[in-house]
Amino acid sequence: MKTISVQLGKRSYDLVVGEGVLDRVGRLMASRGLRGRAVIFTNPVVGRRYARRLQQGLARAGISYSRFNVPDGEIHKNLAWCGRAYRSLLEAGVDRHGTVIALGGGVVGDLAGFVAATYLRGVATVQVPTSLTAQIDSSVGGKTGVNLPAGKNLVGVFCQPNLVAIDPDLLRTLPRREILAGMSELIKYGVIADGAFFSFLEDHLDDLLSLRSPALGRAISTSCRIKAAVVSADERDLGLRSILNFGHTFGHALEALTRYRRYSHGEAIAIGMAYAARLSSILGICPSAVSARLVRLLRRAGLPTTPPRLSRTRLLKTFGVDKKARGGEVRFVLLRAIGEVGLYGHIPEEALFEALKESSA
Repeated sequence: MKTISVQLGKRSYDLVVGEGVLDRVGRLMASRGLRGRAVIFTNPVVGRRYARRLQQGLARAGISYSRFNVPDGEIHKNLAWCGRAYRSLLEAGVDRHGTVIALGGGVVGDLAGFVAATYLRGVATVQVPTSLTAQIDSSVGGKTGVNLPAGKNLVGVFCQPNLVAIDPDLLRTLPRREILAGMSELIKYGVIADGAFFSFLEDHLDDLLSLRSPALGRAISTSCRIKAAVVSADERDLGLRSILNFGHTFGHALEALTRYRRYSHGEAIAIGMAYAARLSSILGICPSAVSARLVRLLRRAGLPTTPPRLSRTRLLKTFGVDKKARGGEVRFVLLRAIGEVGLYGHIPEEALFEALKESSA
């Protein structure tokens, strides 16, 4: 097992990465003083596969528990399901010493984190991510939130988890589409912060897509270290942390405009990264060869890079409610070089739409 620390003073916590970690969650919780009643948030599919092992570990550690099932899909990450979750915690008798355990992908993790942060003004959270995207991204960093019809993650709060337990073994039952979605986030980390890691992904793509252990373990650990370092430096997303949103402005807009039904999160972010890269070239921020290198790797990974036809008016409106927008002005994380990005505003509308045409070419 490897332990990676997110350094935030009193809010510091560990990411414990290793095969078989799922069976040790109860022991890891008890060693950190998390012994109160727990509620496991999961979805029916993940629950059938993995909840029993988690529950057995909790029982061995003397931690009582119950379960709350959330239907699969981004469409259920909303305030209505928050209300159901609060009632579940109350019925389970969870007090301020209790713990919410998120066993699932990004939807379960985001919803569970937000509910834990707001129930009784905050109870402990343990993230046990079961998708590649959640293991390397959404479970780390303390961003919790739910969606509104107008856009993604518009209601939320920063609340760091108490523990993140990452078991690569859990990825072996993922559908192919979910593996590809996680590849999108792996590629993002190389693009934004580590050119050598991007090259590693190019060289070991087949091993990663086949979930071969040495390459996969290195990729997960490297991504988690990058995320931990960024969060440790900028917990509240006031500067450096914006680089983690590369591809997300367009990607989130695409999800909202297609009502979270057409694309997985990773697919939308892949299209968003391709769009941002092309926009970067159009604005002269990076050479076209750099943009093309990123798009080429996304396509090799089996990810989409071409957006559907979108209404210009609706797209601009959705950009305007993005969390990075200021006074309605759209701001993008754009590509300077492989391994380096920056946040830019004052982007001409004609460039935004030219990039959309380029993306469709």
